[in-house]
Amino acid sequence: MSVMVSVIQPTESWYLILSAVLFGIGTVGVMVRRNPLIMFMCIELMLNAVNLSFVALASEVADIDGQVAVFFVLVVAAAEVVVGLGIIVSIMRRRTTLTVDDMSGLKG
Repeated sequence: MSVMVSVIQPTESWYLILSAVLFGIGTVGVMVRRNPLIMFMCIELMLNAVNLSFVALASEVADIDGQVAVFFVLVVAAAEVVVGLGIIVSIMRRRTTLTVDDMSGLKG
């Protein structure tokens, strides 16, 4: 006796819904948290949500332009991580606690 197992294939709309949920989590994290490192990770989550939507839409229209856009977004995000984390880590070494309000003194 064989049992038929139906496998549900995810469609592009599932990926877009997941992307919207991830972007919403990142947005809430940026608005609620005051720790710059956590805010930085939430911004990266938002960027990855946009990348997921680019790839999902590019596969729907069978075009490579979305994947090329994701490549450039990842390059910019990598540069952002290097500079931003360097600044945040150097400030966090000097202080025991750090909030975004403390970083406003860096204006000059």
